[in-house]
Amino acid sequence: AYELVKRTNIRPIIIEQTDFVGGISRTVNYKGNRMDIGGHRFFSKSDRVMEWWMKILPLEYQENNSVSIQYHNKTSRLETGKRGADPEKVDRVMLIRKRLSRIYYLRRFFDYPIRLNGSTIKNLGLIRIIKIGVSYFLNRIKPIRKEENLEDFFINRFGKELYLTFFKDYTEKVWGVTCKEISPEWGAQRIKGLSVSKALLHGLRSVFSKESDIKQKQTETSLIDRFLYPKFGPGHLWEEVAKEIKLCGGEIIFGQEAVELNLIDKKIISVVSRKVDTDELICYNPDMVFSTMPVKDLILGMKGEIPNELRDIADGLIYRDFITVGILLNKMNPQKIKEYEGMNRVPDNWIYIQESDVKVGRIQVFNNWSPYLLASQDKVWLGLEYFCNEGDELWLMSDEDLKKMGMDELIKIGLADRADFLDGTVVRVPKTYPAYFGSYSRFIEIRQFTDKIENLFLIGRNGMHKYNNQDHSMLTAMTVVDNLISGEKSKAAIWSVNTEDEYHEETGSN
Repeated sequence: AYELVKRTNIRPIIIEQTDFVGGISRTVNYKGNRMDIGGHRFFSKSDRVMEWWMKILPLEYQENNSVSIQYHNKTSRLETGKRGADPEKVDRVMLIRKRLSRIYYLRRFFDYPIRLNGSTIKNLGLIRIIKIGVSYFLNRIKPIRKEENLEDFFINRFGKELYLTFFKDYTEKVWGVTCKEISPEWGAQRIKGLSVSKALLHGLRSVFSKESDIKQKQTETSLIDRFLYPKFGPGHLWEEVAKEIKLCGGEIIFGQEAVELNLIDKKIISVVSRKVDTDELICYNPDMVFSTMPVKDLILGMKGEIPNELRDIADGLIYRDFITVGILLNKMNPQKIKEYEGMNRVPDNWIYIQESDVKVGRIQVFNNWSPYLLASQDKVWLGLEYFCNEGDELWLMSDEDLKKMGMDELIKIGLADRADFLDGTVVRVPKTYPAYFGSYSRFIEIRQFTDKIENLFLIGRNGMHKYNNQDHSMLTAMTVVDNLISGEKSKAAIWSVNTEDEYHEETGSN
């Protein structure tokens, strides 16, 4: 919508089911303590996206000029220095944050990605390290030629022993199915070029030099050590964007759910929405439709010339749902690890919980994303992330039981004491992760059908049933507007965003 109001004469009307903007990139405010749902590092290999973010929220002022934000010398306004914004004085500011994510396994912290250093050897033990090394090199000599599933993808890049140690249990906790049931395309989009060899090379490079450019163009996304972050979390940025859209003549209608799209002669002639609070139906007659709603709901809500088998494919699309349990503490207790003596928390942005005796999959330490997310700086604000299916036992658990379970699990794995618990809240998010199993193997048929609808454009994560980060989702929307301005009819460029070439060809997307 922002691109449309800034670059075209098209007037966008956004029909939003909820009462907030940002989707899962929103910020939830609980008694002045703000939550980032899922954790959003503002980092992209795309100059266009990085510049777009900093146009909305100016970069913070840096005391020294060690962090340079330059884009082919096109502009100096993106450099740090006196022109930067001071987060202590203004709210519209993009912070520069250090990135630290680690794995918690065997009640110990491991670098993520794994580094072959003294701490890792000590934590894993020499015998397990040798098995991991032998497994990796054997697999390099004789890799799996045809990757049939996500397990094959992981083993080819990390070796079977490392896969079993650090990837299998966590991934299956996230998705609720075995790695053998998930398409390797998920790995191609989420992990991309990361491998043991690249992690080792990154480690060696970091010993001898520091990359001062926040773009970190030569660094795999999983290895970046700095990122941008809005002062009040991801929703802060999208709230600013929403203000600008409305100022420029766009309209945002909250509390309406799109329930029906009428298709005639390869065009959407009307969209019917339902007011969430009153069930009143409202009909719109748009010239164009841009959909970020789940593909499953889009296809099942279509009326007109649509084959029944396409509805069957849509009905078989699967989503993984998400619960964040916010826990406010006086302090953490990272097993009284000596290096954290005198500190009230660990320095991680988030921690991957590999332990099989708890359900929590990941823990965010919101203090380390932005200190401005907290109502009180001397407290610790955590987000415990649980993966589930809408309607299952975990999803239906009461808020009080979820908060109790979250605190019990923190205590069990040694990261908190019960005496330090202050407060908590629960946020449920349906259809967070589009799954690469179920009827996904036939998704290409949905794409081929929707691509022929002249005035329908699928964009974003759920809109394309594609596990994109927010920068990739943004690029799909930008590409749509590029095509409209240039008169390009093909939608291939939209689908090519965040697609590895090898899988691009195999799915017939070219």
